[in-house]
Amino acid sequence: MFAPSTYMARRKTLCEKISTGLILLPGNTFSPNNYPNNAYYFRQDSTFRYYFGLNTPTLMGLLDAETGEAALYGDDFTVEDIIWTGPQPTLREMGAEVGVEKCYPFATLAGHLAAAIRLGRKIHYLPPYRGETKLQLMDLLGYVPVKLHDYKSVDLMMAVAEMREKKSAEEIVEMEKAFELGYAMHTLAMKMCRPGVVEREIAGAVEGIVKAHGQGVSFPTIVSQHGETLHNLNCDGVLEVGRLLLVDGGGETLSGYCSDHTRTYPVSGKFSDKQRDIYNIVLKAHDEVAKLVAPHMMYTEVHHASYLTLAEGLIELGLMHGTAEDAVAAGAMTMLMPHGLGHGLGMDVHDCEAMGERSFDFSSIADRAARSATCIHRATWRLEPGTVLTDEPGLYFIPALIEKCKAEGKYKGIVDYDRLVDYYEFGGIRIEDDLLVTEAGNRMIGGDKKIPVTVEELEATVGRD
Repeated sequence: MFAPSTYMARRKTLCEKISTGLILLPGNTFSPNNYPNNAYYFRQDSTFRYYFGLNTPTLMGLLDAETGEAALYGDDFTVEDIIWTGPQPTLREMGAEVGVEKCYPFATLAGHLAAAIRLGRKIHYLPPYRGETKLQLMDLLGYVPVKLHDYKSVDLMMAVAEMREKKSAEEIVEMEKAFELGYAMHTLAMKMCRPGVVEREIAGAVEGIVKAHGQGVSFPTIVSQHGETLHNLNCDGVLEVGRLLLVDGGGETLSGYCSDHTRTYPVSGKFSDKQRDIYNIVLKAHDEVAKLVAPHMMYTEVHHASYLTLAEGLIELGLMHGTAEDAVAAGAMTMLMPHGLGHGLGMDVHDCEAMGERSFDFSSIADRAARSATCIHRATWRLEPGTVLTDEPGLYFIPALIEKCKAEGKYKGIVDYDRLVDYYEFGGIRIEDDLLVTEAGNRMIGGDKKIPVTVEELEATVGRD
C-alpha cells in the first residue's frame, strides 16, 4: 500500500476528469469454490485498489465527481467473523489508511445512490466482469445483469485507463519487484527442465515461489511442450528429449503489480538446428521491438514491425516466398503468430482489459477510443511515457490452422505448405519481456538483470541444478 496522499491524489484527478455525477467503484467479494465458506483465493478488483488501496473483500468506494468527496462502504467484522479471521481493522481504520474520512455501513449505499438518482445525477460505473458484482449492481442500480453493459460509463472507462496506464515512479518500483518474482520463477523452471519431469512439477514449484514471496501468480502459469497452443493450461505432459518446453508465467507483488515473461527452451538442454533457426528468428523480432519502442508510437506500428522481422526470417528459411512486406500485407503471418505483439501490464496482467476491447464491441465508440488512445483498444493504442507493455513475438506451428488455410487457398505463392509439413511436430516458441516506455525511448523492466534468453544463455542454464 502506498501513502494516503497517493490515493487521495488519484481520486482527485479522477473526479476532475469525470466532473459530474457519482463514481461507483466496487471492490470484489469472495467467490465460492464449492460452498460459500470455501472460496477461491481472493483477488481484489484492480481499479478499486488503485483508487482506494485496500485489499479487503466486500467494500465499495463512492466518489462525488463534483465535490471530490470520497466515501467508503462496508461493514465492520463481527465477533462471529473474528472467530474465523482473527482481529481485523474497523472500516474507519481502513478508511484512515487511504485518506477517506466518510465511512458508512454497506446497507446505506443503496439509499445514497437512490437519492442521487432521484435528483437526476448520473452514476458512473465500469463494465463488471464478475457475476457477484453484476448482482450487486443490479440490486443497487436496478439494472438486470444483461443490461449493465448498456449503461456503463464510457467516460469512466477512458479516464481510468488513461490514469492506470501511465505508471508513476512508485508504481515502477513495484513492477521491478514483480520482475524479481518472474526472474526467480523462470530460472527455477529452467533448472528443473530435463527428461522425465512432469510439467506440473515445474508449474507447482514456480507458483510456490510467488506464493511465498508475493501475492501469487499474475495468471495461471503455462508450462507445456505444446507451445503451439497459446494458452495451454494442461500440465500433464512428461518432458521428452527433442521437445521444446514453453513456460509463460508471472508474479504479483503484495501491492498487486504484475510481471509477465515467457521463455522457450529444449528439454535436452541443447537446441537442434531446426529449433535454433526458429528460435533465433523469434529472438530477433523480440530484440528489434525492444530497440524500436518509443514514446508516441502507435502499438500497431510495433506489431507490424515484429511481423516483418518474423516474415524475413521465415523467407530466409524457405518457409515463405516473396517479400516480407507482401507476406504481412496478405495476412500470412496471422497463421504463424495468431496473437498481438503485446499488451498493457500493471495491476492486471492484461492491464485494463476488464473494460477493454475483449469485454465488448468497440466499434460504437471507435472515435472516442482513438482520442483516448489507451491500451483498452489496441487498434488505437498510442504508447506514451509511463506505459508498460509486453514484448512477446512468437512462431507457432498449428497443424489444424495451417491445414485450414491451405484448404481455403490462402497465401498462395507466399506460404510453402509442403515444407511446413516438416514442422507439424515442432510446437511453438514465444519469448516475452516487459518494456517501460520512457521520454527517451524505452527500457526493459529489470534493467541489466535479464532472464536467460539467448541460445547460449539457455543452454548454459537449462537442466543445471
